[in-house]
Amino acid sequence: MVDLHSHVLPGIDDGTKTLAEAVVLGAAAVADGVRVLAATPHVRDDFPTNPQAMEHGVAHVVRALADAGVPLDVRPGGEIALDALERLDRDELRRFGLGGNPDYVLLEFPSYGWSLAIGRQLSSLVMDGFVPVLAHPERNLEVQRCPERLAPLVEAGALVQLTAASVDGRLGRRARAACDRLLDRNLAHLIASDVHAPGHRRAGLSSAAEALGDADLAEWLLQGVPQAIIDGAPIPQRPSRGPSRPWRRVRRVLIAR
Repeated sequence: MVDLHSHVLPGIDDGTKTLAEAVVLGAAAVADGVRVLAATPHVRDDFPTNPQAMEHGVAHVVRALADAGVPLDVRPGGEIALDALERLDRDELRRFGLGGNPDYVLLEFPSYGWSLAIGRQLSSLVMDGFVPVLAHPERNLEVQRCPERLAPLVEAGALVQLTAASVDGRLGRRARAACDRLLDRNLAHLIASDVHAPGHRRAGLSSAAEALGDADLAEWLLQGVPQAIIDGAPIPQRPSRGPSRPWRRVRRVLIAR
């Protein structure tokens, strides 16, 4: 599986504190079936991460994982707050490209309210050749009340990234219900952990795949779409949501692919 949202870089934001914690987090991800992990530190007022700090952090974590024998491919990225977009030039945005792809930008969807400027901001990014990826909108109360509000943003070119702990219910019934409605309406495209530290929201994605109960859809959300983002390939066609299947079947399909 490919996880395109984590706070694995130590000492940069509210994620891991030390390289040792980062290695533990990485080992847990691998044990759960994750083979690629994007490091996406916050880029916002309280954590004004710059591209150089992110790149240095990635290099340090890659070396630490290699020294520990943890076979995890860590890629660069950033989780950029909407109000930070105005302060970043396009070259900086490309350095924060999701999974190392300079054409994709992970945006932190606000936890509360609905930004009146979001449509304009996304349109500007699309006009400049970026694909916006909206992180965890299902955790926003306005989206929980009306998930269909995301439809115009998706139609304008944005992708929607759900949090694994929302999909499987660990973040509550409202978030899980919003995920179900977004998935049913083809308004969600990938799932990621948004893991911050060992033992926090768990690094792996298997519980989300199990909750989906659909091997083809799980493969698309957890491997097909995120791998296409990394590779710069076309987003694969979404499979029809099929009948529920046991987790053992889902895991076998993901490992085989």
